[in-house]
Amino acid sequence: MDKYKKLVSNTAILSIGTLASKVLVYLLLPLYTGCLSPAEYSTADLISQTANLLLPLLALGMVDAIFRFAIDAEKGETEKVFCVSTLMVAIGSVIALALIPIFEMTGFFAGYSWLIPLYVIASNFHLSAAHFIRGQGKTKLFSIQGIICTALTIALNLLFLLAFDMGVLGYVLSVVLSDAIMTVFLYIKEGLWRYLVPSNFDRAILGKMVRYSVPMIPTTVFWWITNVADRYMIAYFDGDAINGLYAVAFKVPTLLILVSGIFSEAWQYSAVTDGNDGDRSRFFSSVFDSFQSIVFLGASCLVLMAKFFSKILLAHSYYEAWQYMPVLIFATVFSSLVTFMSSVYVKHKRSVNSFVTAFIGAASNIVLNLLLIPKFSAQGAAVATLACYIIVYIIRSIDTQRYEKFSTKPFIVLLNTLIVAFQCVTMLCEVKLWWLWGTCSVIAIAIINFGALFSSLKTVLHSVFGRFKK
Repeated sequence: MDKYKKLVSNTAILSIGTLASKVLVYLLLPLYTGCLSPAEYSTADLISQTANLLLPLLALGMVDAIFRFAIDAEKGETEKVFCVSTLMVAIGSVIALALIPIFEMTGFFAGYSWLIPLYVIASNFHLSAAHFIRGQGKTKLFSIQGIICTALTIALNLLFLLAFDMGVLGYVLSVVLSDAIMTVFLYIKEGLWRYLVPSNFDRAILGKMVRYSVPMIPTTVFWWITNVADRYMIAYFDGDAINGLYAVAFKVPTLLILVSGIFSEAWQYSAVTDGNDGDRSRFFSSVFDSFQSIVFLGASCLVLMAKFFSKILLAHSYYEAWQYMPVLIFATVFSSLVTFMSSVYVKHKRSVNSFVTAFIGAASNIVLNLLLIPKFSAQGAAVATLACYIIVYIIRSIDTQRYEKFSTKPFIVLLNTLIVAFQCVTMLCEVKLWWLWGTCSVIAIAIINFGALFSSLKTVLHSVFGRFKK
């Protein structure tokens, strides 16, 4: 029970920070959609997404490696892990600045190409510092700094968008400045600057980290292709206005990604540190069953509320974005399950397996996008995203069994899938009383997964009241 308690505790701590910060961001959606036209939002989104693609490329994947190696680092090696990774981030920052002319040549960024390297530099330094302290087990500090960073972003957004009407420039600069400020905060708070001395540079550790991280670079790129390449295709085939609606439509599914992402951060730590005893098969099976039940139930609720969210969160000109939400929400279910499976690869340091499965997902996504977007516009992109995540989930659920023997509940997952698919179809086709069918779908998933949901609730309550008694 102790390892379940630790998982619940870490998830709760991360939830406080991440949910508090992300909920505030969602409350600002009316501001973003009110201050930026769909075309401007498309430009801002493409800048952010391009920067996110370059983050792992220019840092040689060190942000992922620093977390994993900080967990296992022996006494005296922790400082070396941070020093080595920071050096690679610094080299990548110089390269980012040199790429500005190439960004300008693409024509996608409307004169804002110089913002991309600034975004990359600020984010990589912030992420490397944040994930280093997370790898040291300082989950509370990791959570708190996330809240502060988001509060800064919001304050700067209000200043730049409302007070100064800076549009795309203000939207992106608010993120860049927030990351830069939080990097300085973490360096001072944890004394990280003391680790950056020549004596801490260790070629052996660099070699180990590079061997782990390099296969993850194309993996990250492939996931970026799966999640973002369709936006470039939509902009090309249908224009920035449609792409702006599609980008905004992704915000509601991101709620599900947010919740599953919080859990996944806590779960990866538990999978590595607590999944080493003889009971780990039961541990993995129990956690997966609870996870999939919560994700499917959450998705069903979000699909039911898609139109409502569009009305209250988006400006009127963005309302039609609701039609892309159901399929995108459905896709995030399998995105979350795929992320869970990746924890097995992280535990066993099987980054090559992540690479291969991510490549399959990206390749299938590109092919499906090229086939579906010209014919079905942005809805075709949403279907392509869903299909490729299902493909990768099936492959990973089989492949991970070679390293961890645990139950993936195939019948329950299939049944949940069929129910959510039915719910999406009735809503998109606007079948009479679609909201009633949607409500029945939510209830059906709750009944089918009652055992796992009840077990999750019992574990959470046991953990909470156990702490209270202490």
